[in-house]
Amino acid sequence: MTSIGPSIEDLLSEDTPEEGSTTAKLQQKIKSITIKEKETETEKQANEIGLPYISLESFGISPETLTTIDEARAKELKSVCFLNTGKQIRIGAVDYNDQVMALEQELKEKNFAGVETYLISQHSFEAAFKLYATLPKVRKFVRGIEIKEEDLQKFQDEIIKFSDLNEQIKKVSLTQMVTLIIAAAIKARSSDIHIEAEEKDVKVRYRIDGVLNDVAIVEKSMWPQIISRIKQLAKLKINITDKPQDGRFTIFLKDDKVDVRVSCLPTSFGESVVMRLLMSSFAGISFEELGLRGQALEILSREIERPNGMIVTTGPTGSGKTTTLYSILRRLNNAETKIITIEDPIEYELAGVNQSQVNDNYTFAKGLKSIVRQDPDIIMVGEIRDLDTAEIAIQAALTGHLVLSTIHTNDAFGTIPRFLSMGSKPYLLAPALNVSIGQRLVRKLCDKCKSEITLDEKILQRVKDVLGEIPQNSEYKVDLENLKFYGSKGCDACQGLGYHGRIGIFEIIPINDKMKNEIVKGNLSEYDIKKMTFEMGVITMAQDGLIKAMEGITSVDEVFRVAE
Repeated sequence: MTSIGPSIEDLLSEDTPEEGSTTAKLQQKIKSITIKEKETETEKQANEIGLPYISLESFGISPETLTTIDEARAKELKSVCFLNTGKQIRIGAVDYNDQVMALEQELKEKNFAGVETYLISQHSFEAAFKLYATLPKVRKFVRGIEIKEEDLQKFQDEIIKFSDLNEQIKKVSLTQMVTLIIAAAIKARSSDIHIEAEEKDVKVRYRIDGVLNDVAIVEKSMWPQIISRIKQLAKLKINITDKPQDGRFTIFLKDDKVDVRVSCLPTSFGESVVMRLLMSSFAGISFEELGLRGQALEILSREIERPNGMIVTTGPTGSGKTTTLYSILRRLNNAETKIITIEDPIEYELAGVNQSQVNDNYTFAKGLKSIVRQDPDIIMVGEIRDLDTAEIAIQAALTGHLVLSTIHTNDAFGTIPRFLSMGSKPYLLAPALNVSIGQRLVRKLCDKCKSEITLDEKILQRVKDVLGEIPQNSEYKVDLENLKFYGSKGCDACQGLGYHGRIGIFEIIPINDKMKNEIVKGNLSEYDIKKMTFEMGVITMAQDGLIKAMEGITSVDEVFRVAE
């Protein structure tokens, strides 16, 4: 049979048919049918998973609404924002997965708005995504101080000792002075910058490895301009000088960022400013880097794998409790696990973790009640301060959640008595508590200038008394007649301090069946707990510290400074 025209296949295979031709019309018709089928298929899929459906092909999206999600993020997640009223945000997603859920939570917290996700087809997404090309290209605006790597290198070359910083401050402009102080603090690994107005001048101090050091003196006449500059960066009110103010800003580095929390406090000689430096990379520290090892490491590694119960860290402010909790979260954080925190304040941002912060109307107790309704696997409570928070945390630990928290006691042995003194019910506390961690931070000796030293006889006897109490069934065997210890004089590498960095010393108490039975009785004292942990072979913080001192990691003075 003779063909009288092209087949359907021939028509569809024609790449660029003439506009208005039969081929072009046929291709358009087939394309419309295909799109309609895909939309129907997407709508059916939305119904099956319980999400609303929408087609965005002809939906009017304003530029302001579109930029709710930046272009790169939209492309990565195949998600666009198509409605933003300020109170309500609607996003369309091709695939509703964990990353889109995380985006929902992020938008909710950032905009204080209700967020709902609609399922959309690939065609809908492509139609909406094309609108990004119509947006004007805006120059990136950096909020905060951007310190370049070459600036840090310059300071590294010029500032060897703190006296060098004092000289440099006198040579730079006001704007450079604030940047110089912050950059030098980062180089010195400072956790806090204290700028304090005194009667005749202004003192600059850095807290390095937990100890304050005087680093520079600034003329009193320059103080108003300096604090105005700092307030400007932290978005505080410059004209308010008689009330405390808190703010923050971010320093952007090449491979990291530093969140700076600023606190201004009125004093008799002018305002005092403290800037706390939070390096985002510090949140990723491992258990081994914390100073955990041996039996302590084995106990904690085992306990965090349990699906429920409570892990509590104890110690005074600045003992590293929050860092330990973040390390646990980092180790447990994966796509299959939902983690929610309530903190005061949020110190480090953790990808994949839903973090919330307390305020006047959102307390630990109220927040914890709401968090439990979110059905998380792991909950982190910044601190257990009162009975309400303790009771909710215990109930959460008993109902299938792993709860991480801190409590203020001197050591791990005081954890159970502290809960009982708050009014916690012994028969609930016993099955809920998995492990108690006592910890302190000690400075590490500088590797460049440390050397073996001879201890004073009184100090040596004190050391022997502590080490002599190590349980016989402990993993550590110490020869009290052959003890070696180390010290350091200070050098350019440690800026004359003799120490560089910090490490934790720990006591970790697993709550075994015998201890749980005693908790239920309600009359468990610290003495009783120490006796039972001795039988388990657990060593104390002081003993852990002195063992690290024998290995040349820290000094005996440091251990006794924080643990005895």
